[in-house]
Parts: sequence; structure tokens; C-alpha cells
Amino acid sequence: MLQEPEPGDGDEEAPVRLGEVAADASVMLDTLLELQTRDTAIDRLTHRRDTLPERAALESVQAELTAAAAQLAEAAARRDEVAREEQRFDDEARSLEDKAAEVERRMYSGEVSSPRELQALQADVDQLRRHRRGLEDRELEVMERREAIDAEVETLRARVGELESEAERLGVALGEVEGEIDEELGGERAARDEMAATLDAALLDDYERCRERARGVGAARLSGNTCQGCHLSIPSVEAERIRKSPPGTVAHCDNCGCILVPSAAPAAGSAATE
Repeated sequence: MLQEPEPGDGDEEAPVRLGEVAADASVMLDTLLELQTRDTAIDRLTHRRDTLPERAALESVQAELTAAAAQLAEAAARRDEVAREEQRFDDEARSLEDKAAEVERRMYSGEVSSPRELQALQADVDQLRRHRRGLEDRELEVMERREAIDAEVETLRARVGELESEAERLGVALGEVEGEIDEELGGERAARDEMAATLDAALLDDYERCRERARGVGAARLSGNTCQGCHLSIPSVEAERIRKSPPGTVAHCDNCGCILVPSAAPAAGSAATE
């Protein structure tokens, strides 16, 4: 679509024209193509940075690390609970043994001489020690459970350590690749900014609007009847009008909307092959 001025029409946005710009209009349009090349490179580098395999690998390891750390915390909590139960049985068993020992001390201290009392004290000792042995059996069962959980905790702790090391390694690798890409991006953006500063402000605004609408393509070469931005053809009459338009006239592709920049010297056989 060719944008042509319509004097006196104040209700529509004025078409972008380069005729009043001091610089050569065709040179400015060619500069616009170079700007598009820079923007395409920036888009490509940005996409590459966002989709680095190192980033995906790091995110995967971090997710696995988070899960393993949660499993470790849960297993450690179970181990601590069982360890407290084991300690409780041990404390109760020791307390019962202390009571039995105190009763035996009374038995053999001479403080009690009555055979009936001595017999009752011996029965107390026997009962206390039976109870203690029962607690010790339960403590042994709990200890076996705790040892199994200890092994689980150690296995998980080792896995967490491996994942932490892998995450650190991947983080360093990702940082190195990102640094290389960022350096390229910095160069492209600096060149892009320098180039954009030489363009007419209205043309640059039009280009940016086109880029936003056409998913990154704001300007493209018109080769024959084909827009190199979307690779679709426009009517031959329209293509010819664009080529014969006054210098500085800005035309847009009817298909994708990007700014069309005709070749300075179209090849003689281009139209015949389209």
C-alpha cells in the first residue's frame, strides 16, 4: 500500500514522507533495512538467551533439588520423632532399673528383717525388671526403625549434595553463556541506537509500529512483487507504483504491513520470473 499525501485532509494521520529530510531519502530507507537487520539480530539473541539449554537444565535440577530437599526435611522430621520415642523408652527403662536397684539396696542393707517384707520387696524388684525388659524390647524395635530412617536420611542428604553441586556447575555455565550473549547484545544495541539516531523521527515511529504489528518485522525489501518480510506477493501494479513513487514516499505491504523498500536498481529479469 502506497502512502500518498492528501492536502487539506486533517481528519486522517498524515502519511510518512521523507522528502523534506536533508539526507537522501533512498539512503534513509536503506538505513531502515539495516536497522531491521540489527533488530532481527537482537530478537534472535534475546530468544536464544531465554531458551538456552543450560537454563532448562538448571531449572530441571533446581526443581529436583527442591523436591529432594523437601523429602530430606520430611525424613529428618520422622527420624527425630522416632529418636525421641527411643529416648523416652530408654529413660523409662533406666528409671525402672534405678527403682529396682534402690529396692535391692533396702533388701540387702539390713533395714528390713521381716521375711514377708523381704519377699514383697523381691516381688517389686522382679516386677520392675520385667517392666524394664518390656520397655527395652520396645526400645529395640524403635531403634531398628530409627536406623532404617537414618539410612534414608543419609541417602537423601547425599542426593541433595549432588544436586547442589550440579546446580552450581550449571549456574556457572549458564552465566558464562549469558555473558557471551549479553556482550553480543550490547554491541548490537549500541549499533542499533547509533543507526536509529540518523533516521527521521516520524519514519522511526512508523517502523516501530509496524514491528509491533508484524511480530518484529518493521521493514523489508520489495523484491520483484514479493515482500521479503512475509514472503507474499503484492499486485504487480502496486509494486510498480511503489518503484515509481517520489523519493521518500513510504509504502507498506498489504499483507504484513511492514514498510517496503524497493531495490534501487531492480534486476531486469525480476518481474519476468515473478
